[in-house]
Amino acid sequence: MKVNKLKNKLKNKLVWGGILVLCMAGFTGLCAAGELDVFAGENQVLRISGGTAHIPVMKAAAKKIMTFNPKIQITIAGGGSGAGIKQVGEGLVDIGNSGRQATEGEVNKYGLKLYKWAIDGVAAVTNPKNQVKALSTQQLQDIFSGKIVSWKEVGGEDKAINVYTRDTASGTRSVFWKKALKKSEITAKANVVVSNGAMKTAVNNDPYSIGYVSVGFIDAGVAPLALDGISPTMDAVKSGQYKVARGLFSNTKGEAKGLAKKFIDYLLGPDGQALAAAKGFISVN
Repeated sequence: MKVNKLKNKLKNKLVWGGILVLCMAGFTGLCAAGELDVFAGENQVLRISGGTAHIPVMKAAAKKIMTFNPKIQITIAGGGSGAGIKQVGEGLVDIGNSGRQATEGEVNKYGLKLYKWAIDGVAAVTNPKNQVKALSTQQLQDIFSGKIVSWKEVGGEDKAINVYTRDTASGTRSVFWKKALKKSEITAKANVVVSNGAMKTAVNNDPYSIGYVSVGFIDAGVAPLALDGISPTMDAVKSGQYKVARGLFSNTKGEAKGLAKKFIDYLLGPDGQALAAAKGFISVN
């Protein structure tokens, strides 16, 4: 009897030890999933659209959730902040993302509830081969308005400047226009692109370009420009030294509920905030 009890104890230790090893190896199906547990038993579609700066975090969160529970379907589309606000307000999606705070008129019209889960900077960028690495606010305004038309005028090559911008529905454009350009004119000759990703591609492919992107999108494909001597780093955005910054919002029509609430709560939890930080944003918690 004592031998059998000893064998059973040893067997139990081996089983639990094996599960612990699997947990450490990432086999979450056999382990407590922590923050993902709230998604167990769900069998719905969650529709998300809007700001393109949000997409990397949205996709990362959606992948984790759908891996944990394959019965959940999460669709993610861009379209810009204005589209996200309009679509969630009209009931076309469950969550509408915006890289700007919805206006009082939008909130009242659609009955929106705003959830800010990250802070992001917006930076002017050029092609990595461009020798110009810094501009003053005045120079930036003059370039985007069309007053300065050659890189030679700001210390670069004697080449025409190709300006790239976003459409008026873009939250990235709104923040850049208000805080970097001080609401000055953007030339009608500017090339319009549809997203942060498209902007990054356009600037990378054009050696004489200038545009702007979310700081979270900056990589080796574009060169960020210092503004008035301040480089647009995440530390500078976090400290408030670099002031061209905005909140990233997920908006719902009325209080978030059901799967939308669980998704937003996940974004605001430790795991979601870690995902935001990993994608180059500043967490709010």
